[in-house]
This record gives sequence, C-alpha cells and structure tokens, in this order.
Amino acid sequence: MVMNVALVVLDTLRYDAFQRHFDWLSGIRFENMWATGRWTVPVHASLFTGKYPSEIGVHAGNTTLDCSEPTLAETLSESGHTTRGFSNNVNITPPFAFDRGFDSFDGGWRVQNLDTDTFDWETFVTETRNRGPWRYLTGLRRCVTEDCATWPSIKRGALLKLRDLGISQQPDDDGASETLEFVRETSFGSDEFLFVNLMEAHWPYEPPESYRRSDSDSLQDGDSYNGLAATLGEGPPIDSVLLERAYDDSVRYLADIYEEIFSVLREDFDYVITLSDHGEMFGEHGVWQHAYGVYPPLTHVPCIISGEGVPDQQCTVPTSILDVHQTVLALMEVNAPSDGRALPTESVDEWEVKQSDSATDEPYACFAEHHGINRRSAARVAADGGDPSEADHELAGVATASGYGYETPDGLSIAEIVGERGDECTASAERFRNHLATHRERIQRRAVEETTTTSSVVQQRLESLGYA
Repeated sequence: MVMNVALVVLDTLRYDAFQRHFDWLSGIRFENMWATGRWTVPVHASLFTGKYPSEIGVHAGNTTLDCSEPTLAETLSESGHTTRGFSNNVNITPPFAFDRGFDSFDGGWRVQNLDTDTFDWETFVTETRNRGPWRYLTGLRRCVTEDCATWPSIKRGALLKLRDLGISQQPDDDGASETLEFVRETSFGSDEFLFVNLMEAHWPYEPPESYRRSDSDSLQDGDSYNGLAATLGEGPPIDSVLLERAYDDSVRYLADIYEEIFSVLREDFDYVITLSDHGEMFGEHGVWQHAYGVYPPLTHVPCIISGEGVPDQQCTVPTSILDVHQTVLALMEVNAPSDGRALPTESVDEWEVKQSDSATDEPYACFAEHHGINRRSAARVAADGGDPSEADHELAGVATASGYGYETPDGLSIAEIVGERGDECTASAERFRNHLATHRERIQRRAVEETTTTSSVVQQRLESLGYA
C-alpha cells in the first residue's frame, strides 16, 4: 500500500515544554521515548541509520555522516520512494553529509550558501555592532573587493539587514516560516518521504517580537553564551530566569507555527511523526544548553505519531529514537536492518503486551551515549580558562520499564519514568550497571578520528547557535 510519511524533528524541545504547549497534537504519544545522545549530530545519525552513535562512529569525535551503513533516505530512495529534506540546523546539512539519499535537500536562511565562499556577515555585524548603519556600506564594499562570492554575499547581507529592520518578507524566526512556505508550495506526489528539522526551540531563542515577554536587548550578552563554557565555568552570562523565559517564548511560537505546518502536511501525508532529538538544560546538575551528559532533561524526548485512524492514546513502554527509524521503514513497506522496533499506529495495548517479556516483565533497554566533546568545544573552553578534560569522557544511560539509570561524574543516578509504574523505581543500581556493561560489550564500535573540517562560514553559523 502506497504511503506518504513525514518525519519532523523539533530540535532541542524538552519533554516538559512539549507537554505544556503541544496538547493540540493528536495521535499516539510515546511518553517514554529516549534519545541516543545529548545533541543533534549523534541523534540524527541514529535516526537516519537505526544504529547507536558508537556503532556508526558519528558523534563528538566525528560529526560527518560518513558511515558505511545506508541511511534511511538512501534505503527509501533505492526502493523507489521520493525523498525530500528541509533542515534549518547547520549540523544537518550537505557539508556534513546528512543529505545522503535525498532527492532534494533544502533549508532556511541559517543554512543558505554553506557550500559557497560567502562574506561572513554574522562576524562582521558582531564586530561592528557600535559603528552605526554605515557599517553595511562597508560590508557591501568588502563583498565586492574581497575574495568571496560577490552576489551570494550581497544577497545574504540584504536578507540579514531586512530581518534586522523587521521588514523582511519572512517573519523573524529561525526558519519555521520558510518551512511552512516550502510545504505549502511543494507538490507532493505518492510514495513520498519528507524529513524536516525545525530550530525554533534552539539557542539563540529569538521568536518573533510578539512572542517575547522580555526585551530582546536583555539577551544581547548571549553572543558569548556557550553551554559547555557555562557548564565548566561560572554559568551563563545571562540571568537563568531570562533564559528559561526566552526558551519558553520560543517554544510557544514553535507550537503555533508548527500547528500550521502540521495542518498542511496532513493534507499530503498519511502519517506525520513528530519528535524532538534532545532537550535543553537550564542549570540542572550544573549543566547548560545540551553541552554535556546524559541527564533525563536531555535524553527524555517527546514523540507522537499522527495520521488517519491513529487513536489518541499513550504508550508508556520505553522506546528509542531507533524505533522511529524502523517505524518509517515499516510504514513505507521497506525491509532494512535496524536496531529499532516498529512502533504501533493502531492498538497500543496489543503492542505493549507483545513487547513485554513474561519472564522479567522488562521490555528491551533504550540507551543514550555521551562521547565527550569535539576539538572546537575544547578550544573554546580552554580559551576561557577552563579545563575541557572535565567533560571529555564517555558516559551512558539506560531506560527500562523500571526507570532510567545514567552515569554522572559522581557515579550512577536513577530517575523515575513516566507511566503506571513511574511512582516507584523497582530496579537496583546494579541492574542498571549490568545493562550498561552489556551494551558496551555488545556494540561493535567504529573507530574514528576527529577529521571533520568546516569552512569559516559553517564555523560561524555553528558558533551563532552556541556551538564552539
């Protein structure tokens, strides 16, 4: 049976924020879904391959999707499906090979012109912040006289200036409005797979002015806000209350505009899978953004499958991002290797019964991995006088029906989970340690070296998102 499936990642959306603002979204809610890592690259790599980050070697040690395993889009394309992607996250773009297998791969303003030598407007604007409006004439002159792609550079400078003046044709957001325009204007056919990444909940938390409860100038010190530096240092340069408020404002906007995007998608797609790749930290355990660890606010993510005939139900069995990979394959009737399981789109009760092991009453375990930090992050922390080695080590977490056990610098911690047994953690710390040991023994790790190089344009765009 021909199916169209859309997979939408709401980047950096915390589970609790999703609960507050997305009650309008219908379908099966997977209340115990767990990401395979703390940040975008390893989790999307798992989403695209059905493998853990350590298996495919895509994580902080290597941010390019260069593994030998086929990607979801490659598998679907080879099976005759049309594959389209629209990403607003710089990490999930062609320079990092995340476009593998897509017939077309587009994106919003943050990811435009990454493959051309454009003038670095973002750095220029930051360095000339106090020089008045005439600085833009200087920038235009440099677009002509310096060794860069002149027309793309001028075009991007004009776009940024129009956005700054509030007279851009697009609302002042991080690409959601462009995504809405894309899905409205695209003529989707049959046998279509669409991947979308929306960045509204990601730093720098800049929703349209009408959603902001604080003066935008109150976050201007955020130009220097880096999650890892804040975690290993003395915290962020901005009041934490303002940060959380700005984040929540961004999520409110995301919920509203995604409701429009979702409505359009449902006209052409039989199923829409909506999920987050990871959460965000606001000082819990001394951690900021999504820079370190496998803490529950980072790895416990929302997920919901919507479609015609999909009931409004809750699934409390622990599930993994890996399961989403297998679910897309199953819905599009394609057989391919995956470490995940196909999630239910009909009766949750029947599926949950099938997942339970009658001997242990313990569904399979869902793991999260932390693979240290990359060289850019280490250099940023060192430049600020910090010690990057404090975060440059491996950690892991595991979710079962009994709870979530996760490693920290102080040892193993255990968190309760959502569900009928969530009021009591029934497993011992030793049981979680055994799960983690078994996972590490089972995984055939791909050895990688950090060789990913980026252009100055890509590097600056990453820095604007809080990546060193």
